[in-house]
Amino acid sequence: MKKIFIINAGQNFGHSGGRFNETVAAETVAFFKDQENVEIQVTHINKGYDPVKEVEKFVWADVVIYHTPIWWFQVPNGFKKYIDEVFTAGHQTGIYHSDGRSSANPEINYGTGGMLHGRHYMVTSSWNAPATAFTLPGEFFNEHSVDAGVLFGFHRMNAFTGMKPLKSFHFHDVEKNANIPRDMKAYREHLEKVFAFHLQEKAA
Repeated sequence: MKKIFIINAGQNFGHSGGRFNETVAAETVAFFKDQENVEIQVTHINKGYDPVKEVEKFVWADVVIYHTPIWWFQVPNGFKKYIDEVFTAGHQTGIYHSDGRSSANPEINYGTGGMLHGRHYMVTSSWNAPATAFTLPGEFFNEHSVDAGVLFGFHRMNAFTGMKPLKSFHFHDVEKNANIPRDMKAYREHLEKVFAFHLQEKAA
């Protein structure tokens, strides 16, 4: 049985109602419900959560899937609060036991104290920025990808827990040029490609 924990970090704040990430999360749930030998848990951060129970979901999961918008080049404040509260609650209770160093040699092994080894995670993000802002010379992000740029710290956070990344998926230009049928088709194809091996491996 493959255990999938889906986190919808869409926020209801300002002009955002979190509808796009709600759609993405629903597509993820629908994809895994179509698979055999898969169990799902879902957290919608905007609807509230218990940090201790969220730690239990991380410990339970084989794969954690994060869905987040990007606001001002960071994850939204509600999602950052969730991370701070849940990961703090996970100290020595399943997420990490320490930063990995020892007092005998504090210069090495930082970031090796995670307790979620053997798990994977995947992140989707949604942007007003077009994809070309990350790829074209002279454009805003100086040819730095989402994963190597804005989400670099997010990926290191997950590495700190011991989790390994699966290939990300990023939605671009969603404010002006969203095309839900096109975007969900591309996303489902991504899920099929990424999870083909992982679902077969667990089923075997």
